[in-house]
Amino acid sequence: MKAPTLTRRFGQATSLALPAIVAALAASAAYAGADATFDPALTKFTDFLEGSGGKIITVLSLAGGLIGLASGRFSIGQVAVPVGVGIGVGTGVPIVTSVVTAVI
Repeated sequence: MKAPTLTRRFGQATSLALPAIVAALAASAAYAGADATFDPALTKFTDFLEGSGGKIITVLSLAGGLIGLASGRFSIGQVAVPVGVGIGVGTGVPIVTSVVTAVI
């Protein structure tokens, strides 16, 4: 088996390095948190979950748990899931929002 020649090695190194160099030169600065593209959607979704939408989701989860209990099969999940959904909808949105804001 023949060993690669110097020009072949140089060609391989160039084919790997050239795209990386072009990408590094073409990259611009990124400013985390400066983009407000999705702010209106985030505001609507947050308002929905903290308002009537969160209440509806919690009530539907509770209804599903009650239907499961009425069917005769008791499971701790039928009680824990609605409680978890209620806590998640009620306090989860502010927690996630504050964590994302702190990280960005």
